[in-house]
Amino acid sequence: MILEQYYIECLSHASYLIGDESTGRAVVVDPRRDVTEYLTDARRHGLTIEAVVNTHFHADFVSGHLELLEATGAWIGFGEAARTDYPIRRLRHGDHLDLGEVDIEILSTPGHTWESIGLLIREHAGEMPSAVLTGDSLFIGDVGRPDLVNLGDGTNTDLARAMYHTIHETLLVLPDSVTVLPAHGAGSSCGKNLSSELSSTIGEQRRSNYAVQPMSEDEFVALITDGQPTVPAYFAVDAALNKANRPLFDAQRRVPAMSAAQLRSELDSGTHVLDARTPDDFAKRHLEGAVNVGFDGRFAETGGMVAEIGDRTVLITYPEEEQTAAMRLARIGSDHTVGYFNVGADGAFPDELTDLVRSTPRTSVAELEHLLTTDAVTVVDIRNPSEREFGVIPGAVSIPLAQLRTRVGELPDDRPLVMHCAGGWRSSVAASLLRAHGIRQVSDLAGGYDEWAARSADAARI
Repeated sequence: MILEQYYIECLSHASYLIGDESTGRAVVVDPRRDVTEYLTDARRHGLTIEAVVNTHFHADFVSGHLELLEATGAWIGFGEAARTDYPIRRLRHGDHLDLGEVDIEILSTPGHTWESIGLLIREHAGEMPSAVLTGDSLFIGDVGRPDLVNLGDGTNTDLARAMYHTIHETLLVLPDSVTVLPAHGAGSSCGKNLSSELSSTIGEQRRSNYAVQPMSEDEFVALITDGQPTVPAYFAVDAALNKANRPLFDAQRRVPAMSAAQLRSELDSGTHVLDARTPDDFAKRHLEGAVNVGFDGRFAETGGMVAEIGDRTVLITYPEEEQTAAMRLARIGSDHTVGYFNVGADGAFPDELTDLVRSTPRTSVAELEHLLTTDAVTVVDIRNPSEREFGVIPGAVSIPLAQLRTRVGELPDDRPLVMHCAGGWRSSVAASLLRAHGIRQVSDLAGGYDEWAARSADAARI
């Protein structure tokens, strides 16, 4: 049996290739849009991809089922509650996908969404199962949240109750030795306590996962409906795209380089400019109106927070990062990256753009401590609600980054603002986003809350 996991840190997303070496037949599960890796590995193993199965309608990225259909002619499978604009095979609880010796049993696992399914894998039909692909139902260290695809329709409690039964009556009844392979890991907004581990076992999750410990259904519902990360606005767009006949990802497209004159023209016309350099390099020199979304962080997801899917976008990148950055945006459905402009290690922009270049010094923890004694600043905490449980800066206003673009009007415009997150990456996004919206008296906290807390702890020991 071939069982390959493909994990991308930028979206904390795992997809899978399952193949039968005796027959050469294969299934891809929860693919991303750039499908070349699956095709290459299938050829390397001598496999033919016959089916593409999505465990549910993903909300955090655009799935690659249509791209694999185009490339291979494979049929597309979803749980039986799914409704799409393209032909699918509806998979019911207890159905089996026979690849030859390898057997895949479908498990109905509603809770994250109604159409959610899991795939129970047996290397040989009739044997004990060896692995289960759990989608967004059972994570390593958590369970899936019940409020993404169904935002605002009042079914969250019903889904949470369905998840309780999925966990305790479908997944935890599997043998302890079964390997758990989820669709997401740490950093994903699809849960609040996901581990950085990429696999586990049913037995280990039974012992260590806080969300699956013995408790009443009501206690479980309260637990998983509270403290979830704020939902990025683009999630609803991607969930809809995954049900639709949308345009295919063009793996051959190369985003073109732009001249300084072309870049100025795009800025003048209101095109979004995402600067993918580090927060420190951005602070030293950047173009007025650019938003800093560092390539070294959660670039795709955060890009979807600061601009609408479908908006024209220009990238400012270090050399040789531009095409990958554009591809990462395309993974969430943002296909309108119209060009890029490279900035080298010296951070210098050409003379033609000098009048647009700005610098924005970051605020240190020591500087913020002084400002707070004078009551001359408003601190804005852009972390998710669960992060605030670890501590807060006194008096800070809470507006999670995913909501900031729509809540700019709630912030005072008559005094300086200092944005902070946990470590200083997201705060640079937030401060630059506010400046792009015309707010000038704004900086961000270098080192974030982590450095604030460490300094406070050091002071308490003195």
